[in-house]
Amino acid sequence: MNNFRLEPFLWIHLAGIAVAPLLLLVMGLGLAVGDPLPFYWLELLLVVTVGILPILWMQWTRPFDIFSILIVAIKPNSLTPDQRKILTLLKTRKNKIFNTIAALVLLGIAWQLYHWAPLGAITAQMLPQWRILGLIIAAIAFLLSNLFIQIPVSVVGVLLTSQQQWLNTAPYDLEKILKDFTILGLRVNKIFLIPTMPPSENLKEETS
Repeated sequence: MNNFRLEPFLWIHLAGIAVAPLLLLVMGLGLAVGDPLPFYWLELLLVVTVGILPILWMQWTRPFDIFSILIVAIKPNSLTPDQRKILTLLKTRKNKIFNTIAALVLLGIAWQLYHWAPLGAITAQMLPQWRILGLIIAAIAFLLSNLFIQIPVSVVGVLLTSQQQWLNTAPYDLEKILKDFTILGLRVNKIFLIPTMPPSENLKEETS
């Protein structure tokens, strides 16, 4: 691939960030349901713990395999060498730093949403006014918003890779992909409607 930034899966998952604002809105509505508990910090701790830690831990230890869409994922042995190089970049220290910064920003957003939640009380009247229900809705929405933010953040980390670093990056070990990445969905050889980028010229030469 002369330009790894043309990989379609990078842009598909980057576009996923558009869903995050809607999920944060749902989180705010959930926090507006019912009357807050006496110890408000316990509520916020619950929502933040459920919403941030699982996704951050995943991105730190077994990053999400971006070569998947909805319920299908490309089998590791069907990935091109360039796609495996992208997996290598997803495991870099730079991406872990980006994910941590994103988690801190999301923590600040959660704090603001909690304090502004009463403004959504009228809209939240459509739901049963059980505080526990509201907290569950808020926690799940925050978890999903983290997912749709952290994965694009990882993609940005890959897109910011210099050409020289790209050339020096080795394809991820095929035997380790299943163990080192989170792969969701049915594994297939190819996802139709997604064009396959040709391998880099240097990789063609190495394999010939």
